[in-house]
Amino acid sequence: MQSFRTEIENPVVEKDIIELERKIREFKGGEVDEEKFRSLRLARGVYGQRQQGVQMVRIKLPYGKVTSNQLLRICDVSDEYSRGRLHITTRQDIQIHYVDLERTPELWAELERDDVTLREACGNTVRNVTASETAGIDVNEPFDVSPYAHAVFQYFLRNPIGQEMGRKFKVSFSASDADTGLSYMHDLGFIAKIKNGERGFKVMLAGGLGSQPRHADELYSFLPTNKIIPLMEGVIRVFDRHGERKSRAKARMKFLLKDIGLDGFRVLLEEEQLAIPHQSYPIDFETYPQPVVAEVEVPEVTIQNQEAFNTWKSTNLVPQKQKGYVAIGIKVLLGDFYTDKARDLARLVQKYAAGEIRLSLRQNILIPYVKEALIPFFYSELEKLGFVEAGYNKALDITACPGTDTCNLGIASSTGIAEELERVIKAEYPQYISNPDVVIKISGCMNACGQHNMAHIGFQGMSIRTKDKLVAPALQVLLGGGNFGNGKGRFADKVIKIPSKRGPQALRLILDDFNTNGNGSSFADYYWEKGEHYFYDFLKPLANIENLNPSDFIDWGTEEKYKKEIGIGECAGVIVDLVATLFFESQEKIEKAEEALSEGKWAASIYYSYQSIVNSAKALLTSEKVKTNTHNGIIRDFDRLYVESGKINLEGSFEDLALQLNKNRPTEEFAQQFLNDAKTVLEQLEAYRKLELTHV
Repeated sequence: MQSFRTEIENPVVEKDIIELERKIREFKGGEVDEEKFRSLRLARGVYGQRQQGVQMVRIKLPYGKVTSNQLLRICDVSDEYSRGRLHITTRQDIQIHYVDLERTPELWAELERDDVTLREACGNTVRNVTASETAGIDVNEPFDVSPYAHAVFQYFLRNPIGQEMGRKFKVSFSASDADTGLSYMHDLGFIAKIKNGERGFKVMLAGGLGSQPRHADELYSFLPTNKIIPLMEGVIRVFDRHGERKSRAKARMKFLLKDIGLDGFRVLLEEEQLAIPHQSYPIDFETYPQPVVAEVEVPEVTIQNQEAFNTWKSTNLVPQKQKGYVAIGIKVLLGDFYTDKARDLARLVQKYAAGEIRLSLRQNILIPYVKEALIPFFYSELEKLGFVEAGYNKALDITACPGTDTCNLGIASSTGIAEELERVIKAEYPQYISNPDVVIKISGCMNACGQHNMAHIGFQGMSIRTKDKLVAPALQVLLGGGNFGNGKGRFADKVIKIPSKRGPQALRLILDDFNTNGNGSSFADYYWEKGEHYFYDFLKPLANIENLNPSDFIDWGTEEKYKKEIGIGECAGVIVDLVATLFFESQEKIEKAEEALSEGKWAASIYYSYQSIVNSAKALLTSEKVKTNTHNGIIRDFDRLYVESGKINLEGSFEDLALQLNKNRPTEEFAQQFLNDAKTVLEQLEAYRKLELTHV
């Protein structure tokens, strides 16, 4: 560890990495429970793969912005610790696979040399803050949302309120009413607005995908920019206390809103206001770094294939609001590209553009600030890298998660079928290469990492069983989803399930019917006019599983017979709680509270003390096999079973003690008093547990 301890300038980051290295040693030595260790590594971007003995590492890249230096650093790390392949996710992260667990601390240390983090890229945390990839250059944006997305990322990174929630929490920023940040499917979505000359956001709350997609509610039609961080802190505090923790299937914000309603949520949000340390949090957008565009001579180039060049220009150039510039879209098949090409791309944009790229929600790359005079040169250089395929953000541009390639939860291949569908479109439907109206997305399971249930045409990996009990890979066909803009959208209908190998034929039938009966309307209008049963009827023959042939039992991208294998999903950071481990965690929270107090971070110290108090109560409830689904339920049940029964003596109720959290302002005096309360609770409850064990 000494090799990187001395190289990291930020002591907080250094401590984080050293802790990961120590926990790995303790885990390998049998001192830390596997499930507890999983929680820690997930919060540091280290995710178990389908393949045993190796890890996927997720690199957190706020709003998809990557500088040339950062991309070069990521390439070096991928070559050294992985296999040189980079995967762009639908949340603007980069993932690298097949990493040795014991090498993850030094990998992280290398990334931090260029201000790149793994922290909270996975687990029950505030995940990567996403945004429109056109933020800052969008011709329709009222202002650049980048400074606000960056401020949110910085404020909540390592913030104790968002470290151990029941599930992950996702935030997006949309540059304009086109809502390309997809606010309606996020826990919190912000859409840029200007009202009476003031900057602000329309705020969407509690959207989500998965097996039960939910359209977000409008929380505010306009919220000034200085209120977005206080609001988000309040929302996370409510979610942390009242959100489900045991049942993974119900542990997202959308289920809490479904249970209590928007008005009920507003009441809980109001109850948290006193405890929030900043009632106003101004974000200084004027000091946000502005792009510096390289001043270079325009190299002379000769375009060999003028027709291909013109097609590329018609589909892959994005207008910029800055005069004289365009952005160039690079279509990245399935989000996968390699370090040799990535290095050349990094040097190209460093020398001839603004030294940065943006990763998109559709797993692509956008190069902003390309001078119009340099378009032929960029085409020529990108052609050498294989980066000039036409169809950026068009129908040909299919989004897909890794599926069964590497993910534990994958049921059927998503990458293999995506490649085949793109081949079909190129060969048989070339008019769709430039069609932005049809969006196709694929997920390997119901968790919707490929966002299949918000697409015009979506496919979800499943399996089917024949009468002879043979199992084959399958696809759920979904139709009719779409983004309407300004926080409005529609989730796709589940139309029919078919064997996976018939996916291309399903696409052909759908596109052929659209070409014949669409009557010039959009695909969304065509679907809504015809209705779900219309599509079910003409796709129904594909669902017949009585005539399967041997190839139907082999999934896309493999030659082996299909076998349904689902591992333990880690997206939620599921933890098996043990009483001793919970008390140990409570002591750790107290130590963190003491540290925060010594640093003058009153609000953080208070929250750590609160976590310790609730965790200690959870330990005793767990010993009695009482459900501990929510913090609120833990507090209520502890009063009922231990305080009101006289087993534990407190001066008042446990609820009054624990919820001092939101009844007091975050002052030094209260932080010290609450820390003392947490110590007393832990000491008293541990003593009770020891006494209880002696009488067993």
